[in-house]
Amino acid sequence: MISSLVDWLFNLAARLPLSVLHRLGAVLGKLTYSLSGKYAERMRENLSNALKGRPEADFRRVLNASIVEAGKGAAELLWVWCRPLAEVTASVKACYGWEHIEAARARGKGVIFLTPHLGCFDVSALYVAEHMPLTVLYRPPKLMWLERVMRSGRERAQVRLARTDVSGVRQLYKALKRAEAIGLLPDQVPGNGEGEWADFFGRPAYTMTLIGRLVKSSGASVVMTSVERLTHGSGYILRFTPLEFVVDLPISRQINAALEKLVLINPAQYLWSYNRYKIPAGIKPATKQEVHPI
Repeated sequence: MISSLVDWLFNLAARLPLSVLHRLGAVLGKLTYSLSGKYAERMRENLSNALKGRPEADFRRVLNASIVEAGKGAAELLWVWCRPLAEVTASVKACYGWEHIEAARARGKGVIFLTPHLGCFDVSALYVAEHMPLTVLYRPPKLMWLERVMRSGRERAQVRLARTDVSGVRQLYKALKRAEAIGLLPDQVPGNGEGEWADFFGRPAYTMTLIGRLVKSSGASVVMTSVERLTHGSGYILRFTPLEFVVDLPISRQINAALEKLVLINPAQYLWSYNRYKIPAGIKPATKQEVHPI
């Protein structure tokens, strides 16, 4: 009964134009920031750390924009998950760098898409999966009804979801062995034993090592993906940038350095409220010897 009611409410809300959902999301973002002290403090702290050295006026401008964009990001998921696939992918108004995807596929080693918490990252997976099979690593939400809705919205076109456990990781390896594409959130905090400390905007961040292992075992091409949310609900812009690694440097640190550059292009749309610097259970805090910037 409850799940049916949730489905009905979600689909009802998804009928609203994206522009309306973004306006409602802007209000939601401001309310969340005003009512949740912990949320607001983390957003301010993370953004201040990334914009260290910039004028206060610049920080305030980006913070105010980030509060609104975070709300838009939450509201638009209803539209992305529940609207017809063709309508969602048609919301991509421009795509830059697709030639890098074609070149990577021609190598026959598979493609690893790294999509950070920037803009509407769900759109990129559906767009890519219209052209090729894509296995995406995801962390199941704690609410069972939300996972059902999320899977229904994400597992479309040629998307397959792989849970963040041993079986899910095996799915990623198998997909690359078939020379297919996989997708990961490179700024998602991994669990105990699945990461290492690496500098991110001048602070130690526990960073997944899985990407490095996948690259070394498969020889797959790595492509950084970013999704820019356009104003007034007018759609999105996708950008694909190839990422090549220096052999003698840890891949996790190189990925974080690339992420920093990407985020600072459009800092207002990065999810600063995400607890990127948390210390996973069972992990000791980083020492100075463990963290070195690129």
